[in-house]
Amino acid sequence: MKLTCAFATGPDTPDHVAVAESLGYQRAWLYDSPALYPDVWMQLALAATRTSTIGLGPGVLVPSLRHPVTNAAAITTLERLAPGRVAVAIGSGFTGRLVLGQRPMRWSDVAIYVRCVRKLLRGEETEWDGRVVRIADRPDRDVPIWIGADGPKGNAVADELGDGVICGGVPNTAAVKAGRPLSVLAFGTVLQPGEGLESDRVRDAAGHAMGVILHGAYERGGAEAVDGLPGGTVWREATEAVPESVRHLAIHEGHLTRANERDVLALDAGATSLLGLTLTGSPSEVAGKVDELEAAGMTEIAYQPAGPDIPGELRTFAAALLG
Repeated sequence: MKLTCAFATGPDTPDHVAVAESLGYQRAWLYDSPALYPDVWMQLALAATRTSTIGLGPGVLVPSLRHPVTNAAAITTLERLAPGRVAVAIGSGFTGRLVLGQRPMRWSDVAIYVRCVRKLLRGEETEWDGRVVRIADRPDRDVPIWIGADGPKGNAVADELGDGVICGGVPNTAAVKAGRPLSVLAFGTVLQPGEGLESDRVRDAAGHAMGVILHGAYERGGAEAVDGLPGGTVWREATEAVPESVRHLAIHEGHLTRANERDVLALDAGATSLLGLTLTGSPSEVAGKVDELEAAGMTEIAYQPAGPDIPGELRTFAAALLG
């Protein structure tokens, strides 16, 4: 299994990617959610100038955020800066759209977008919005395009168009059966000797993981889904007290970077137990959980650190897996 990493980007992300390279991480995926994080392409370009071997790519691009010509030009630019190191992931949108008050895109529209980007990157003319488009510059190789997918419709697009699949936290068994490269996004923290889940450090480093579990359950299954989780009812009641017109902003506040004020209420009400669903534990426990993912068919673990000491989180996670 490849050890890779993922980042909810911030001002220091390019330097953190360089740290990851020095620790043996083989790729860095950077999130694309411009309402929450700095621009993914600028961050990737800066990371390219600070590194020489680590793979780089956006994970995942949301088609509705940019014209396909814009993304194709950005992919080409990044490939010029980091030759042979670029891969791109495209999906239907989770927080990248939900924080805008929009539902994920239809997979049929994602497929149309991916086909268009592929043709542009090959130097071909194609059609978008009823007009012929192309880009004047193109990469010197076929840049791999991965698909961010967890369900059957996304897997069908990956079957047709993907060079790999990124899944969010839970192994994508259908992609395993298809035998394609499969990256699983993972959260959590390596516990220090004698440290428990309730410590302030663990909350800072892994509380974002608990938050995204609740965010995802609520967005996908509503009140019934989230009320069945530890701390879920408290979280939902606090969330639904926010006016509906701006509730989507509150739900995703701090997404994958920190526990927001509603997440903290859930943590205090027992949601800390949800961290057992993440890669949180002693070094041997974390390594064991990764071994289980590899046995389930994952080919890449994309670890996303958080908290005030991201280099430290990268270091302890790599040490747990690589020794």
